[in-house]
Amino acid sequence: MKRLILMAVVALAALPAAAQIGEAFPSYVQVNGRAEKEITPDEFYLQIIINERDSKGKISVESQQRDMIAALKELGVDVEKQLKVANLSSEFFKKNTSVATAKYQLQLGTSAEVARAWQALDNLGISDVSILKVSHSKLDEFKEEVRIEAIRNARANAATLAEAIGQTVGKCFYIYDSNSNVMPVMYDNAVLMRSAKSYGAAETVAEEEPLEFKTIRLEYSVQAKFVLE
Repeated sequence: MKRLILMAVVALAALPAAAQIGEAFPSYVQVNGRAEKEITPDEFYLQIIINERDSKGKISVESQQRDMIAALKELGVDVEKQLKVANLSSEFFKKNTSVATAKYQLQLGTSAEVARAWQALDNLGISDVSILKVSHSKLDEFKEEVRIEAIRNARANAATLAEAIGQTVGKCFYIYDSNSNVMPVMYDNAVLMRSAKSYGAAETVAEEEPLEFKTIRLEYSVQAKFVLE
């Protein structure tokens, strides 16, 4: 009898503790939210390398640089703002003989400009041109928009599940955002060069963008936990 009374006392004493645990660890729903957006790039970065070896030493880097700047200005490029010197070096192969190499970065705003610049450089014998990266001037702003949309979708998913069991969604007490920067898009520069040459060979220089650049794809996902009420 005493044992039964003791067990009852212990059980009654445990009720407040159980209630506190329930308050500390409420019923909740765990969901994922996802959002994505595709952006047409408006920033194109080209790497241009001028090397005396391309002309077998007949044309100096300085001369090629002057011709390049003149050709770009003719295309309407603001070389002071859009063209930067990335590197300038000399490689010594033989005594008293050096081969100079200059590396530049050119920023353009449309794929049509890329095609025209690529063709103009190729006409000068400057063929070492490649795509460094493509981006968008408002990329960070778009990233935030997609992340916000992802967490909103998470809440919408939670509300749908809660409604199915006759409950509602309360406060969010956990968000896990594991997203990192956008992965770079890789391009086949040989294919782009052929497209640029075809563009230059066309009878009419169209305002359309002949080079096909991939869109920048933003994709974010979050994990969240919401209290069930």
